[in-house]
Amino acid sequence: MKTFALAAALLAGTALALPASAVQFKMARGQDATTLDPHAQNSGQNFNLLHQIYEPLVHRDNDAKLTPALATAWKITADPSVWEFKLRPGVKFHNGNAFTADDVVFSLTRALGDKSQMKGLLTSIESATKVDDLTVTVKTKGPNPLLVNDLTNLFIVDKEWAEANNVVNSQDFNAKEETFAVRNTNGTGPFVLKIREPDVRTVMTANPNYWGKGQFPLKVTEVTYSVIAAAPTRVAALLSGEVDFIQDVPVQDIARIAGTSGLRVNSGPENRSIFFSLNVGDPDLKFDTVTGKNPLADLRVRQAVDFAINRAAIQKVVMSDQSTLSGTLLPPGADGYTKELDAVTPYDLNKAKALMKEAGYETGFGITMHCPNNRYVNDEKICQAVVGMLGQIGIKVTLEARPMAQHSPQIIEGAIDFYLLGWGVPTFDGEYVLKFLYHSREGKGAYGSYNPKYSNPELDGMIKALATETDKAKRDATMAKALKIAKDSLVHIPVHNQNIAWAMKAAYNIPVQTENTFYIKYVDVK
Repeated sequence: MKTFALAAALLAGTALALPASAVQFKMARGQDATTLDPHAQNSGQNFNLLHQIYEPLVHRDNDAKLTPALATAWKITADPSVWEFKLRPGVKFHNGNAFTADDVVFSLTRALGDKSQMKGLLTSIESATKVDDLTVTVKTKGPNPLLVNDLTNLFIVDKEWAEANNVVNSQDFNAKEETFAVRNTNGTGPFVLKIREPDVRTVMTANPNYWGKGQFPLKVTEVTYSVIAAAPTRVAALLSGEVDFIQDVPVQDIARIAGTSGLRVNSGPENRSIFFSLNVGDPDLKFDTVTGKNPLADLRVRQAVDFAINRAAIQKVVMSDQSTLSGTLLPPGADGYTKELDAVTPYDLNKAKALMKEAGYETGFGITMHCPNNRYVNDEKICQAVVGMLGQIGIKVTLEARPMAQHSPQIIEGAIDFYLLGWGVPTFDGEYVLKFLYHSREGKGAYGSYNPKYSNPELDGMIKALATETDKAKRDATMAKALKIAKDSLVHIPVHNQNIAWAMKAAYNIPVQTENTFYIKYVDVK
């Protein structure tokens, strides 16, 4: 219980300096943001914290609807390759600098830089231009009717602040670069960074000059965002009253918390697929026992793995029914999703064994599975279950579980062969899944940056076409064909879409947001 004691001490310490009227909000998560540089990583766990401090031009609210943020209006101009954004007047950064078009042009340029892992969202952008202090135009490489969908997690940085602190370029996260922007912030958001202790706590205070006063509840005056990695300790912190809210609720504790007087649990489906990725491109794997060839490159082996995964058992035993079985990496509600595409592969050990024999691996082989242990709901337990399932068809799996901060860079580097990953779709469009997960690799943060070395030139062409196609019927047809090719490739093997549960004191009634992004500015207090 040392972690809990430390968290309790930290939380208690923040209360002393506040007036009696202040509303302190104490929340806990299982993992921290890996960096405060808003353009370093395309990562949901980072966005969850950064949305309190920084803001995008366009925001998805608690109902996942596109709403104005730093842009009040946007449109495609007479030139279908040019978007116009009208910016919100009177906005100040936390240091008092005025927000203008210069900051938008600077931020888009920064996020397109070589070190930024956000550039994959902006590959269609050719240039951004200041028209006047409150107007920006963005020219794309051909029409891009979905550009605005790509901007909901693209945070705007103060150009003057970045230049003054030598952070004109984003952090090179994979190289573990340390810059001023890694631990310091200057956004326009509802909260100002006060204390940053990575993997322990982040303390934020209400922005007294926030433009959203009168538009949002803004009842919270100080936030302590604590990291409590151990699930039992995190739950204990809520049960004891040390925290008001926990975002990562273990499925096995949902009923217990919901049945506790003074607490409530809100739950719902998350816009996120959980799946296994298989390196199909290397001629010989680094982490297997087969010499001179790659067993995962054989479609029959991938099909065997697909048939050997008992998704219903994982749903019932591991997830306590807090998941929805899935046959695709595209969650319901996203453009391109169909029930036919989402058909789930049935569990069939006999078929799996026959395919292994046909592929020449009747006696099996050994391989290492890499798995995060602090990012998704019961991620390590899912991996443990699949280890046993694959053992039944002769695939002897060695499991290596580690924090997401170590897991994600190795995926981007293409350094591991068989691993668990989760993927949300912030654009609510199938192109996002295809672009990052199935397109041939074009570099870090760009097309194919999470692709396990699969390459299909025909599919690449279709994916690129989706970014500029304005005829909806043609785009839908291309999307359907591309998603079917992607599904049949089995370079990623879907398991389920996870549900999310948020637990809190009864004084709060905070509905879950489908992207699992928590906006504290919406919190009301009874």
